[in-house]
Amino acid sequence: MKQFKAQKPTQRRIAELSGLSIGAVSRALANDPKIKQETREAIKKIADEIGYAPDRAAQRLRTGKTKVINLILPPHEEIFGFGTSLIRGISRELEDTGYKLVVMPDFGIDGEHEAITRIVRNQLADGILFSRTEPNDPRVKYLSEAQFPFVAHGRTELATPHPYVDYDNFEFSYQAAQRLIKMGAVKLCILLPPPTLMFRQHLLHGFMTAVRESGVQFEILEGATLDSSPELIKSTIETRFSSDDRPDGLILPGEVSGLAAMAAMDDIGLSTVYDVKLVVKQTTGLFNLVRPRVESIFEDLPVAGRHMAQLLLKRIEGEDPSNLQVLQPISEAPGD
Repeated sequence: MKQFKAQKPTQRRIAELSGLSIGAVSRALANDPKIKQETREAIKKIADEIGYAPDRAAQRLRTGKTKVINLILPPHEEIFGFGTSLIRGISRELEDTGYKLVVMPDFGIDGEHEAITRIVRNQLADGILFSRTEPNDPRVKYLSEAQFPFVAHGRTELATPHPYVDYDNFEFSYQAAQRLIKMGAVKLCILLPPPTLMFRQHLLHGFMTAVRESGVQFEILEGATLDSSPELIKSTIETRFSSDDRPDGLILPGEVSGLAAMAAMDDIGLSTVYDVKLVVKQTTGLFNLVRPRVESIFEDLPVAGRHMAQLLLKRIEGEDPSNLQVLQPISEAPGD
């Protein structure tokens, strides 16, 4: 039997199927606003049906751009779904832009810096996204000096403005402390990230502002950080809250630490309703299903991802970095 070779999915093939010129097809695939929206949608539908993908090598020769964006992703075990939530938001924003998102694992600051250097030197992408910033973050310094487009999920203390999207952790810990005080807590405690991370300073500042305004007692949980294993967080909380002078209010900046705290309280016989009040930062809606109910404040990671993609596309097009900052407000639930 004669074998028929399938035609390669090209712009010429799309033109044949649509009845349009190759030039019109090319402009439609590039999302040219001069092409009618319905025409662009029809062309995209045909392209999807025949499995068309742009020739990125040809694109690079023609435009000087790779049409690739790299996301360098840390494990973030203390935040459920951190990576998938960010990717969902970034991917939605990149739809119909022609950009491909390439996710690279974060192997620690040394391995990550080597990866970033390789991307910049070899022009492997048009822009880079990354998270977990430090006060004097070497990635931000390097990319700023190289004038290579990037957006960080988090701020720094560097004097030179740089593009970032950050959650208002000051407001989170301030509002969390205020809620605990309103619930009757008189001695507050907070679990913080490691000292190397910038958002620790924002969390601590918000917490200290609230306790100083109210005059309540306070302490920082010692022996574990937000990056510690759930088992270490649980055992540290059990040890501290088993004593007679224990705090009666606890702030947890992540869902994993929140669950560890609830398990610890239950195992040492304390009630999260009557004995120790909790406020947790949640990113998935998980704590809406937890019983007994625990106070929570939401961080919308898909929205953060969309903002990051928006800012990076603007930076790639040459917008000044000083205009590319977003401070994401706290909310009660997704979309609030």
